[in-house]
Amino acid sequence: MQIIFETPRLMLREFTISDTGFIKELNSDPEVLKYLHEPLVETNGQALHVITNIILPQYKNKLGRWAIHTKNNNECIGWCGLKYLPESDETDLGYRLMQSFWGKGYATEAARHTLEYGFKMLHIKKITGRAHIENTASIKILEKIGMQFQKEEIVDACPVKTYTRNNPY
Repeated sequence: MQIIFETPRLMLREFTISDTGFIKELNSDPEVLKYLHEPLVETNGQALHVITNIILPQYKNKLGRWAIHTKNNNECIGWCGLKYLPESDETDLGYRLMQSFWGKGYATEAARHTLEYGFKMLHIKKITGRAHIENTASIKILEKIGMQFQKEEIVDACPVKTYTRNNPY
């Protein structure tokens, strides 16, 4: 298991093929995907495609969406991480948690430490975060971790608020 970093309550690690069932469970919840405009993942084959074609290729650049585990019981609760978007030449901060772990501060904790990791360890100059304009919980996370509102825009036919943060180190 390739651990990326730890926070006070969490451990973030690289995904592996053995996480197919978790990705299926996470991405088959309509509430989790409510503001994302992504198709539900309904089969293990679809989940395997997400892991092998979307998640794992990012790791070659030391970026990626990393599995989040709670330290108290090692339960996988979601993912957080950085993804390079070549079409806009941006490094994107993203996070997604199982519904039962919403509202406990885990996403904020993971996102805050992911920003720090990106700035201090990877020396990224600027990180971007986006949230659907109606996803107030995600917007609050971006604001809590010190990202600055830039603009509202349409990305992938979705109205979003875009935030950025420059490397302070």
